[in-house]
Amino acid sequence: MSTQQSVDKRPTPDPAEDNAFFPSPYSLSQFTAPKSDLSGAEYPQPYTGGRWKILVIGADERYLMTANGTMFSTGNHPVETLLPMYHMDKAGFGFDIATISGNPVKFEFWAMPSEDEEVIGLFRKYAHQFKQPLKLTDVIKHSLGEDADYIGVFIPGGHGALIGLPESEEVKAVLEWAAANDKFVISLCHGPAAFLAVNDSPIYQGYKICAFPDVLDEMTPDIGYMPGHLTWKFGEKLKALGFEIVNDKISGETCQDRKLLTGDSPLAGNTLGKLAATALLQEVHKR
Repeated sequence: MSTQQSVDKRPTPDPAEDNAFFPSPYSLSQFTAPKSDLSGAEYPQPYTGGRWKILVIGADERYLMTANGTMFSTGNHPVETLLPMYHMDKAGFGFDIATISGNPVKFEFWAMPSEDEEVIGLFRKYAHQFKQPLKLTDVIKHSLGEDADYIGVFIPGGHGALIGLPESEEVKAVLEWAAANDKFVISLCHGPAAFLAVNDSPIYQGYKICAFPDVLDEMTPDIGYMPGHLTWKFGEKLKALGFEIVNDKISGETCQDRKLLTGDSPLAGNTLGKLAATALLQEVHKR
């Protein structure tokens, strides 16, 4: 990217949709990187039992309407998806990937760490599942219960998590199942917006979490990361449901409150992955 391009704060038009935009060259130069921090992914005693896996609930919609009528071309952030998965994969756990509709998981490919062979390799390993995920209603009907093979649920970040997941009865059912059966729930950045699906259920009342701060979302249009402001604040709504958001900035902070594991941003991708992998291994070795 040339110097002239890298200072351009105008959102980049998405040629696939009318009035939709990718982040500006400037914002990409500041907030994406070709390689990721993958340190600490050594697990000398990985899980080898073959049963326990993680249910991943991905975003299945790309376009997020903003307050000025433009659309943000979004999805799941690759770093916020693949770095936590990388650690859990290294620790011996497999994944089932699902979306609400059964349509493919959408990704913010402009944030893919393109020079990171380990991350790209993991993406390719699960590419078929990302393209042909399970339908969440089918998972609930056929695969959830007291004897389910899921040790946890992972909801990746990215603004795509703001579309559909917060209102989903299916996501609510999964989170209620996880709480009732003492399962892990792992998420970061905008992913915790999916917790709004629990609505009036008290299962997370008083829980501490990390999430992307509303105040920073308000600033993203200034640098062209988004083409307009969000129409609602997910952190504000989470607090109204009884969550306590422990961070007010992004620094890579993570939080574990019982079996709810969260991180603040892409900066937390690697640390949250280590936290999750270690917690999952402790659980299976205890069992």
